[in-house]
Amino acid sequence: MCSTFHRMAFGLFGASTGAAAALIATSQLGRRIGAVVSRGGRPDLAGAVLDRIEAPTLLIVGGADYGVIELNEQALVRLSGPKVLEIVPGASHLFPEPGAMEMVVDRALRWFERYLGRNSSAATPT
Repeated sequence: MCSTFHRMAFGLFGASTGAAAALIATSQLGRRIGAVVSRGGRPDLAGAVLDRIEAPTLLIVGGADYGVIELNEQALVRLSGPKVLEIVPGASHLFPEPGAMEMVVDRALRWFERYLGRNSSAATPT
């Protein structure tokens, strides 16, 4: 069981400033992180480590979260691995609008399933 655990890739989810913490951890843990999701995050706060992130990274931002959209667009360019920026129409920073958080959960779940699911090669990095 221990050898399986050590080969397992993990997913990290960070919201707001916690997204920067998830990205910094990813830069330090390397291939042990199989996927990252940022919700309404501030990836810009991860600074220089953005250029070292190779894990598949999904950035989810509310369509009404002005300023944060631009910060995520700038960070997206710097990420090295598979990356997507998804904007939830009409949602603000904390996604309190009806249905907005459900959209976040659905998109995050699909991302983790894609990169960490049983059939994913990312699930067992070597």
